[in-house]
Amino acid sequence: MKSKGDDATDVDNAGRRKKEQRGWVWYDVANSVFPTSVITVFLSLYLTSIATNAAKADTALNGTNPCANDNAFANCDVTILGLQFPSGSLWGYLLSIATVVQVIVLPVMGAIADRTQNKKKMLGFFAFTGSAATIALAAVEGTNWKLGVVFFILANICYGSSVVVYYAFLPEIATPDERDAVSSRGWAFGYLGGGVALAIQLGITLSADSLGITSGDAARIAFVISGIWWAAFTIIPLRALTEHQRPHGGEQGASVVSAGFKELGTTLRQAKAFPLTLAFLGTYLIYTDGIATVANVSAQYGSVELKFTQQTLITVILIVQFVAFIGGVLHGYVAKRVGAKKTILGSLVVWIVVITAAFFVEAGDETSFYLVAAGIGIVLGGTNALSRSLFSQMVPPGREAQYFSLYEVGERSTSWLGPLVFAGVGQATGSLRPAILALIIFFVAGFILLIFVPVRRAIKAVGNEEPALV
Repeated sequence: MKSKGDDATDVDNAGRRKKEQRGWVWYDVANSVFPTSVITVFLSLYLTSIATNAAKADTALNGTNPCANDNAFANCDVTILGLQFPSGSLWGYLLSIATVVQVIVLPVMGAIADRTQNKKKMLGFFAFTGSAATIALAAVEGTNWKLGVVFFILANICYGSSVVVYYAFLPEIATPDERDAVSSRGWAFGYLGGGVALAIQLGITLSADSLGITSGDAARIAFVISGIWWAAFTIIPLRALTEHQRPHGGEQGASVVSAGFKELGTTLRQAKAFPLTLAFLGTYLIYTDGIATVANVSAQYGSVELKFTQQTLITVILIVQFVAFIGGVLHGYVAKRVGAKKTILGSLVVWIVVITAAFFVEAGDETSFYLVAAGIGIVLGGTNALSRSLFSQMVPPGREAQYFSLYEVGERSTSWLGPLVFAGVGQATGSLRPAILALIIFFVAGFILLIFVPVRRAIKAVGNEEPALV
């Protein structure tokens, strides 16, 4: 029988958890500008234009100007570390290299976070360093595209590392029955924050002429806004979060790195003892590849296949961002009543319906395209948010950061398959309509595999407390 003192302690603990949860959510708001504004919208075109300028300058020295028509693939070659390639290919290669670097770095950072249990300081270090590197992108102009490569890779490493540490806090600040709502709320507010920042940046871009600035100036302003936004909103979680576990070891200084590798090796050896956790992770990697591909190719589909203007595509991006806020909250609400697994299964069905609808949108039919965008927004954040919270239930205590590093690394390591299917089907058929429809396979496969993942057994196997609903 519980005493009044026990009840008071429970209330006090609940109050501390709520405070940390409210603060934790704000890091989704803080970091969302990097993948949304920097990677998806501004840096790809800006860095390509800088590289093309460099190619023009080099060829002009030889008395030729093959880049006169601004075709970044027509002999507009740039060179780095002895490798030569068209400036138009720079962004694709850069994303690939940045992904490989993250695959190498993130597991070690996760192991160090678990080994030292110094997650709060690590979160601050990576967030502030990443924001500084993002602001530094504003210094990239003229022909110095190589400087942009350095700053982007640094910012991308910091972004991925900070997310791993951030995710690792979730099991510590929320009980099993609270995690779905907390994770969904974080993802929802992340999309809302990213949407607000992007709306400000796009407003500056679209008003460049009236403001007396160039499109390049607008892009550099966007980098500064993104970096400041990332740093400013990081202060909120850093003030709210606390350390909850003792360090696994007593290493200091450089020895922490070698200890981190040792910790990672131990985790990888022990991971085979939890095959159900790995089964869920494998299933997640399949359907999240489909989600990422749809998000990344939707603008291309709208432009090439449906013949929409840039103004329409910008509107679609903003619709997705703001509707995703509603979708994230909605997924948390539904999961509280039927469980995370059933809610994810339902969202995968919605993905299949939305992609099918996109296949039938007629060229120039903006209303139908906006409705499809709204459908994507409803399930975009919620599916991943509940996957994050459900995975946190299956992680062995004390190994949170390492398992979430595998979660992040796995997501990046498999992110090539969806674009490959999209591009391959498009090339084979000569149309992006069957290409977009082909992406349904990722959601169908994810749906079927998730049905057979025994979530309760997976949670029990790692020794965690089972929530009332999963």
